[in-house]
Amino acid sequence: MLYCCLFSAVSSSLYSSSCQFLRQFILNGMHKTGDVILGGIFAINLFSADPDLTFTSEPQLPPCYGFDITGFRQTQTMAFAIDEINRNSNLLPNVTLGYSLYDNCFQLRIGFPAALSLVSAAGKEEQLTLEENCVGTPPVLGIVGDTTSSNSIAISTVLGLYRMPLVSYFASCSCLSDRQKFPSFFRTIPSDAFQVNAMIQILKHFGWTWTGLLISDDDYGVHAARSFHSDLGPAGGGCLAYTEILPQGYDPAELRRIVDVMRKSTARVVIVFANNFPTFNLMKEVVRQNVTGLQWIASEIWSSAAALQTPYFIPYLRGTLGISVQRGEIPGLRDFLLQIRPELHHNNTHGNSMVNQFWEHTFQCRFAPPPAGWVEAGGELCTGQEVIENVENELVDVSNLRPEYNVYKAVYALAYALDDMLQCEPGRGPFSNNTCAHLQRLEPWQLVYYLDKVNFTTKFGDRVSFDENGDTIPIYDIINWVWLPDGRTKVQTVGEVKRSAFKGEELTLDEDKIFWNFESKQPPQSVCSESCPPGTRMARKQGKPECCFDCVPCSEGMISNTTDSMECTSCPEDFWTSPQRDHCVPKKIEFLSYHEPLGICLTTTSLLGTCICVVVLGIFIHHHNTPIVRANNSELSFLLLVSLKLCFLCSLLFIGRPRLWTCQLRHAAFGISFVLCVSCILVKTMVVLAVFKASKPGGGSTLKWFGAVQQRGTVLVLTSIQAAICTAWLVSASPVPHKNILYHSGKIIYECAVGSTVGFAVLLGYIGLLAVLSFLLAFLARNLPDSFNEAKLINFSMLIFGAVWVAFVPAYINSPGKYADAVEVFAILASSFGLLVALFGPKCYIILLRPERNTKKAIMSRGTTK
Repeated sequence: MLYCCLFSAVSSSLYSSSCQFLRQFILNGMHKTGDVILGGIFAINLFSADPDLTFTSEPQLPPCYGFDITGFRQTQTMAFAIDEINRNSNLLPNVTLGYSLYDNCFQLRIGFPAALSLVSAAGKEEQLTLEENCVGTPPVLGIVGDTTSSNSIAISTVLGLYRMPLVSYFASCSCLSDRQKFPSFFRTIPSDAFQVNAMIQILKHFGWTWTGLLISDDDYGVHAARSFHSDLGPAGGGCLAYTEILPQGYDPAELRRIVDVMRKSTARVVIVFANNFPTFNLMKEVVRQNVTGLQWIASEIWSSAAALQTPYFIPYLRGTLGISVQRGEIPGLRDFLLQIRPELHHNNTHGNSMVNQFWEHTFQCRFAPPPAGWVEAGGELCTGQEVIENVENELVDVSNLRPEYNVYKAVYALAYALDDMLQCEPGRGPFSNNTCAHLQRLEPWQLVYYLDKVNFTTKFGDRVSFDENGDTIPIYDIINWVWLPDGRTKVQTVGEVKRSAFKGEELTLDEDKIFWNFESKQPPQSVCSESCPPGTRMARKQGKPECCFDCVPCSEGMISNTTDSMECTSCPEDFWTSPQRDHCVPKKIEFLSYHEPLGICLTTTSLLGTCICVVVLGIFIHHHNTPIVRANNSELSFLLLVSLKLCFLCSLLFIGRPRLWTCQLRHAAFGISFVLCVSCILVKTMVVLAVFKASKPGGGSTLKWFGAVQQRGTVLVLTSIQAAICTAWLVSASPVPHKNILYHSGKIIYECAVGSTVGFAVLLGYIGLLAVLSFLLAFLARNLPDSFNEAKLINFSMLIFGAVWVAFVPAYINSPGKYADAVEVFAILASSFGLLVALFGPKCYIILLRPERNTKKAIMSRGTTK
């Protein structure tokens, strides 16, 4: 083929005014003369035998067979478009278009020589006289074709060297968008890059993230597979379960292996991006193995293939979704097709042999003599008077024009480019020195320039233009194979996908019209792993595609509120996860409340202790002149009862929602109240010892240091020290309300932060110091006579007080949340009740129940007896 490509260079090197071709291809074609000739390459026959590739001066006719009505209708569409343009006085006036259309037999080895014949006029004359060195106006200004991407790549590679425009109606390989390699290639079908994205949009729409991909072993399939592998994940969030290459020929072993892979896979959706022949062979094996339950997605080549819409295949293929070339309407085409008539005498050079072949195929007749190499002629002789309308065939069915519509637009694109070129005003042209192109001296690259800028609207209302890569405005129809009650299959349009400048790729689907080949009549599920519900995140399985994952519950404190979340997010500081871990809820705020049982019990106990103190104080006031009250230093007893009452009341500050004033007051009130209480006890103990010492000979002077004023002063001084400690603590590092979120992850512990641990320790230490002094002094006075038995009661009360507060420290440290406050309240109440009962219980017993012992004589007699 490369040798054939170089024939013009070889001939030009002969320094001759004429170009002699080494070989002449006699191709199946049809021609019409005109001022300007447009070429066309179509697939009229689907098969061909291996031609003789040896160079010979004898004409060679490739033996092709398998006549395709659809391909023939495409050639007639081009002929109709040219005829319509010639009748249009507004487009290319005074210029008549002609055509040379060839059959490539679906083979590059025939399509390539056809393209060379078009650009060299080799199909018309064996010897062509040109200007010097074989230069001049080419016989064909532009070519519509080829059918396949592989053919277009090869042909455009050569034609691109001379900037000969090639406008394809069906070559969709994304590789052809490379302007560096294919500078003169245009197409009226969208690129496969867009077709792949359209399929990805469908997969995304139905949530099909786990699919199989079958491709043909050619440029069409290979480049599509590359696009799927690079775009499926980022654009649609899916991945491929498998990718298999279908054999070009019939390979039963390989087909069995591929179908076995499909049958074993969990992917229920299969994309077939292949030509008709590999797809046909695949489907035969699918039927043989009875593989059902699959949703097929068809590429545009086989999405409307009639050969697969037969009763043999349709039980497996009905419900297929496919990408299809946009449907269009071409008014007048049907009437044009009905006027087709054959030539009764073949002319291998200028005849329309493909029309005769169509006639033989349709009416099952033959012309005399039959053309050599065409194997389908048979039966009676054709008269040429047969009526097309009397025979049922696809030719005149113009209700679903898709590739034909692309052919129609390609012809008009060339015509509009040529018209724009001819309307150029001299001196205002786009070329060097503002020159215009002339039809008599037209260079192909000049027509390419106008093709780049062509912009028109068809009668059907579709705008046609080309971008910088030669690609047309991308739009595809979405079709569905619908099974009808009478057993027939209808291919209907159920949506479209297009690209707009503002919205990008836009998919529109009418799901109510889609037929699903499943018992549920609903779209299938095709996922490697089920979607992860809210409250979980996806964890990819090692060694598996990214669509295969496990659903891992979110950790505590983290949520996911969407399906298939990649990661869990943390809740805000004051919030926690719901039980389902799909949303954040406000954390439960915990503190020692008045409304809970524990808070109610402690509050009741505190108020009870306060009431008891009031009652005892009332009893002492009422009996303040009795010996038992007077003998126990009534003033200090009254002050002690008041301090105990304050101790009971200060415990209420530890209950309820912490606020700034309660946090600041609770420890200060607690510290001062207890120091006042213990100071009174300490002074009472000192007074007892002083009285006992004064009762001995020579000890009278001792009492002068323990008069009423001195007692009050001592209590005031000792209490003032604690007040100073509390003031310094509140000023330097005041306790404040604090939300503790560290202790319990699901709760907010509302507590009072002590502010300064040192201040709190000094406060407790001072109380402890006074309590220890009181205990020691009371211990020293434990053996005094009964008349002075107040020391024993103080000793006992200090033991209770010390035991409670020694136990308090570890219990407080290890108590969680609100229970720390409860422990402190309990310690306050326990120590207060201990002091109240130990110091005032025996006295109240005598006052109320044994009044006969509440006399000076009784008290003194107990001392004498002792």
